[in-house]
Amino acid sequence: MKTVPPAGIESAARRRARRCRPVRAMGLALWLAAGGGGIGAGAAPAREALSAAFDTANRLYEQARYREAAAAYQALLDQGVVSPALHFNLGNAWFKAGEAGRAIIQYRLAARLTPRDPDIRANLRLTRELVRGAPPPDPPWWRRVADWLTPREWGVLTTVAVWLCFGTLTAGELQARRRGAWRRVALGAGVVAVVAGAALAGQWCERRLRLEAVVVVKEAVARYGPLAVSPELQKAGDGTELRVVDQKDGWLQVTGLPHGSGWIQQTDVMLLPP
Repeated sequence: MKTVPPAGIESAARRRARRCRPVRAMGLALWLAAGGGGIGAGAAPAREALSAAFDTANRLYEQARYREAAAAYQALLDQGVVSPALHFNLGNAWFKAGEAGRAIIQYRLAARLTPRDPDIRANLRLTRELVRGAPPPDPPWWRRVADWLTPREWGVLTTVAVWLCFGTLTAGELQARRRGAWRRVALGAGVVAVVAGAALAGQWCERRLRLEAVVVVKEAVARYGPLAVSPELQKAGDGTELRVVDQKDGWLQVTGLPHGSGWIQQTDVMLLPP
């Protein structure tokens, strides 16, 4: 079962918004049954309680009590539950409550866990389009490639490719008559290992070394300096995504603004967790 899409979206965007529906409790139940969210295999009552809480949050969403639903989903996150369904539903609740910035944060966190999920990708793009007033630009090809798999998947692929490369080289030494064929396989595996390793390193640097923030108030004022009396540079609306380059006394120096780098109060944004 799924509920109606978010209101206020027209034409082609409305067709894509059909995906903005909450994942049912079964999605979280399956995640918890697999040991997700740090819940041990023997903690069946705890898993059942969390699934019931997730279902309660879904019912609040279906009753159009979006802020209450968001609070219920957030309570699960505060208990240490980590699930793409939970982040996705929380993003939907914030979207329906008119909180584009908070929705973007949750959609991005969900996309980290399941980067190829079409609903998450569509909702994130849709929300960004509403914030910008135009379709967001496509990321460069190398970023699309790097984001196609999770860091764990890139790590597994790198490990398998490295072992395959060395294994086929060893096989080539043992089978002299087929040495050429084994070396070609080793070359292919080596190329895969390099590409996968580069994607893994890129994701690590992107998520660990690059601090990003999203505006979560209706209008945040960016100033030339980290003081309330500093001249105003420009305003940034709810959902504007920024990169943090410096911090000082509750202020963040950010880039990504049309008129250059500026300082914005930290209380006006949410930082994307590393």
